[in-house]
Amino acid sequence: MATVSLKKLTKRYGNMEIVHGIDLDIADREFIALVGPSGCGKSTTLRMIAGLEDISGGNIDIGGRVVNDLPPRSRNISMVFQSYALYPHMTVRENLGFSLKIAGAAKDDMDRRVAEASAILGLDELLDRRPSQLSGGQRQRVAMGRAIVRDPDVFLFDEPLSNLDAKLRTQMRTEIKKLHAKVKSTVIYVTHDQVEAM
Repeated sequence: MATVSLKKLTKRYGNMEIVHGIDLDIADREFIALVGPSGCGKSTTLRMIAGLEDISGGNIDIGGRVVNDLPPRSRNISMVFQSYALYPHMTVRENLGFSLKIAGAAKDDMDRRVAEASAILGLDELLDRRPSQLSGGQRQRVAMGRAIVRDPDVFLFDEPLSNLDAKLRTQMRTEIKKLHAKVKSTVIYVTHDQVEAM
């Protein structure tokens, strides 16, 4: 697992500064929520941590190393978006194991990690279904499972519940808390919803 440290992190688009020199230290295994209105730079900050967005200034340190110039795949992070980003032609099992397959993981290791993630998230009975056969909450759990199988140092959640109805959001908040307790990883969670953040 890992600490995350942002030092004077800045993002500019042309002359417009969007992220204004953030200083933030996140302890190993801490769960932190970045909350604010749309357009305040919270998702941009998350994308910079992930390496999906270039930084304009400052440093990002993950696990004691500056990662400013490292590509996303070299940062050992997993990101869950508000859109589930599941492959519709693959089963839940195939979706969960896809990143491991691409990375060339051994089949027995891949099967073990998929089984562990499936057990944590209660997906065992859904492994042979396709995304079109799942509810919104089930799809979101599969998206979280895809992140878990990678065994990342840091989980990044970018408004993962915003596409769900109020009842399901409440249920999934509980699931995310349970997930954090089980996997004991550092989690950075972005939302505009103050209730969700608390």
